[in-house]
Amino acid sequence: PRPAPSTPAFSIAPIPAPPVVTLPAGSKQERWEWLRNRVLGCPICAQHVKPGKQVVFGVGNLDADIFFCGEAPGADEEAQGEPFVGKAGQLLTKIIGAMGLSRGQVYIGNIMNWRPELDSPTGNRPPTQEEMTFCLPYLRAQIEVVQPKVIVALGNTAISGLLGADPTRRMGKVRGQWHEFAGTPLMPTYHPSYVLRYGNNKTKREIWDDMLMVMEKVGLQISEKQRGYFSGRSES
Repeated sequence: PRPAPSTPAFSIAPIPAPPVVTLPAGSKQERWEWLRNRVLGCPICAQHVKPGKQVVFGVGNLDADIFFCGEAPGADEEAQGEPFVGKAGQLLTKIIGAMGLSRGQVYIGNIMNWRPELDSPTGNRPPTQEEMTFCLPYLRAQIEVVQPKVIVALGNTAISGLLGADPTRRMGKVRGQWHEFAGTPLMPTYHPSYVLRYGNNKTKREIWDDMLMVMEKVGLQISEKQRGYFSGRSES
């Protein structure tokens, strides 16, 4: 996947400067609820959501060691108001399960809080850098609340949003290599939708190698069966 374009091919409402987000004092739950209400009530987010659809905020365990970060909601997500609930989300759930965890033990979010607009009722487009820059303070605040040990960046667009745009960046070069965002180790890997479209056992093994590194980083036990997934030594 190529980095997101700087502007879409059609007109959308202007994107203002990013908001300043200062979390209040309180427990994790209190701070998260304050932030969620702030995002759901954000007039800019609401301005870009289609009628009858929802702003999408992150979900999961506020004490999670692993924070999965995608780029933007799709049709299923804006309908349900939750990230990663479509086919790509189902695959992500399987990946999390293969790690010996459940969705309730991790945190899942997107850089974007709304589905990027299109001039047609169907299809998706990657968010622009300007759109992601606006939403990024909301993501940073979620990371500040959760304080994960690792962030997993799902897909090249999410990586561009977190690490900055770089037209020379290629997933094959950055995946499997540790980076850092907001002081937290970051592992780039393929987006589940990419695996659904183009994935063969080589791609599946590469994303699984990345997950093994994440598991090691957070101290999860790894069985020989898990180490062998998609390598010919075990099936999944």
